[in-house]
Amino acid sequence: MKHILLINGHPDKESFNHALASSYKKGALETDAIIEEITITDLNFNPNLKFGYRKRTELEPDLQESLAKIKKANHIVWVFPIWWAGYPAVMKGFIDRTFLPGITFQPIEGKPFPEKLLKDKTARLIITSDTPSWYDYLFMKRPAINQFKKGTLEFCGIKPVKTTFLSVIKDSTPQQRNLWLQKAYTLGKNLQ
Repeated sequence: MKHILLINGHPDKESFNHALASSYKKGALETDAIIEEITITDLNFNPNLKFGYRKRTELEPDLQESLAKIKKANHIVWVFPIWWAGYPAVMKGFIDRTFLPGITFQPIEGKPFPEKLLKDKTARLIITSDTPSWYDYLFMKRPAINQFKKGTLEFCGIKPVKTTFLSVIKDSTPQQRNLWLQKAYTLGKNLQ
């Protein structure tokens, strides 16, 4: 049985990202998969990795619970916006505080790459943006996608990581948004 974890990285609960996450969940609930959720803005934690990797900061209970969900999941769906070619600060803080040595990857002395501790998991990124996808790809070189997909998820063993890029949000019509919500629903129903 597939175990899906839906993580919402948008800090505003009235955002279109939350509607997309709800649509995905609605589709996934029509399957026999187990569905769990993390809404990062609801968690109580300090997003600052105060000591870097030099010294471990104790994980708050919400982060401990989130890590348990990440480790149980076969497929992790991240829903978030791109702001200033990156993702929201609260999501970055969540990643900094949870994707840690010994937890999601294990450094190997004398080797440039670590042991990947999140193998046998896949992911889907559902990203919203006010930047046209062609501009993000051709001129910006997909910085948020590359950073998160390659620099975080694949680095820790999650593969494949597929991307659904929805843009331009700010000028979208209600009809376009309904199509995007249907797309999220279909991804959920197909457990993708």
